[in-house]
Amino acid sequence: MSFEFDDYVLDEQRRELTLRGQPVAMGPQVFDLLLQLLNNRDRVMSRDELLVRVWNGKIVSESTITSHVNAVRKAIGDSGEEQRLLRTVARKGYRFVGQVRECSNREATVAAQPFTTRSGPDLPDKPSITVLPFQNLSGDPEQDYFADGMVEDIIAALSRIRWLFVIARNSSFTFKGQRIDVQQVGQALGVRYVLEGSVRKAGERLRITGQLIDATTGEHLWAERFEGRLDDLFELQDQVAESVVGAIAPQLERAEIERAKRKPTDSLCAYDYYLRGTAKLHNGTREAIDQALPLFYQAIERDPEFASAYGMAAWCYFWRKLNGWMLDRTEEIAEGARLARLAVELGRDDAVALTRGGHALGHLAGDLDGGIALLDRARLLNPNLAPAWYLGGILRALRGETQTAIDNLAHAARLSPLDPEMFRMQVGMALAHFFAGRLDEAVEWADKALGNLPSLLAAVALLAASHALSGRMDSARQAMARLRTLDPELRVSTLRQWLPIYRDTDLARLAEGLKLAGLPA
Repeated sequence: MSFEFDDYVLDEQRRELTLRGQPVAMGPQVFDLLLQLLNNRDRVMSRDELLVRVWNGKIVSESTITSHVNAVRKAIGDSGEEQRLLRTVARKGYRFVGQVRECSNREATVAAQPFTTRSGPDLPDKPSITVLPFQNLSGDPEQDYFADGMVEDIIAALSRIRWLFVIARNSSFTFKGQRIDVQQVGQALGVRYVLEGSVRKAGERLRITGQLIDATTGEHLWAERFEGRLDDLFELQDQVAESVVGAIAPQLERAEIERAKRKPTDSLCAYDYYLRGTAKLHNGTREAIDQALPLFYQAIERDPEFASAYGMAAWCYFWRKLNGWMLDRTEEIAEGARLARLAVELGRDDAVALTRGGHALGHLAGDLDGGIALLDRARLLNPNLAPAWYLGGILRALRGETQTAIDNLAHAARLSPLDPEMFRMQVGMALAHFFAGRLDEAVEWADKALGNLPSLLAAVALLAASHALSGRMDSARQAMARLRTLDPELRVSTLRQWLPIYRDTDLARLAEGLKLAGLPA
């Protein structure tokens, strides 16, 4: 018996683990440990049970078990931080949580072969996708035009994402009406990802399903169902296209980040460094940003015209400024602004570069109007890019356009409801509601943001000011103690240097709340 997961095959009979056909070195007890976890993946295995099954009941130290678990994670491209495949269940044990397919040794031998015998073009050097014609399951041929139009909209929207290689409509539609194997389609078109779906009519309603598949492994990465009335077919078509693209773009990025993490560091290209830096940036902690910034510089060194890498590097400096982490404020602000300007100059048609670079300029150079204009252009280039909506919403909140900001932030959350940077949308909501005078709502959103990122200085400041202005002084003082721990240097007199707040009334409200909560003048 063999087990397939991700790009790995574990052959129990040969006692061999392979990654895309290449053997992975691991000790015999590490192999036994992985085999036990795969065989019992439907439940948690305790340390005591592992001692009996892997070490035959011998007495070994806790550190021995831990080191072997870490060795398993290293062998399968996982880590204790991610726990993507092997999860630690506190005080209970361990469980393998990745998707696994059991197969015969003959099947495994075929699966273990390196993916080199492609019948079509080689995979491009960036993520690649084709959108197949959606199946019309309605029994109504008149619905074909609706399904085809929706797929064409999805292809057009995906084509706006500059880091994505998208197969043109004319090629993908050659598969219309055929019974297809997704992996064969991937080989024929030279793509890693395939999006397929179906449309079904039920009375006056349409049900649309979509699923994203890794064509190299057959693994399902994402699936969703959408429903709507037939009253306005074209509006429904637009809504589904927007929702599909907004949902799968983060899934594609996550899949590519995981792929980059599994590469050895001596074979990384500019895009791999960019992906690794992006994964760190999503985290938002001080340590993660300190690790992300040099990765973006590495990407820039390998590709001096990589606009998005400049934008992300600039954004790291903005995040350091916002959270009080800068060591040399003047020098770092200047460097961040330099990188941001390069991002928007090199990336005039790159929505990601305009989004991150424009937002960084809004903060680091204090140019809210210029930053908003750049983010508006990014949204025109890619209307489905969630960061363009929520970072634009934050700049509009600072500009005093609170209702527009709330609308933008809500739209971003709808586009990317599982976004790893959801805490940014939440603190944006807190800021907009605070400036709109809705203090209870500001507290609610700030609490949500801090639940996702406890070190978020802006959320703590809004919490302290909102409680103080609402007369909840005990809560305000508790929040202020937390704020002073996060940034002992922040003062009422330096608030405008910290946040580029446009309206004097908004600045005065924040200053009054923080002063009442105990922030020094």
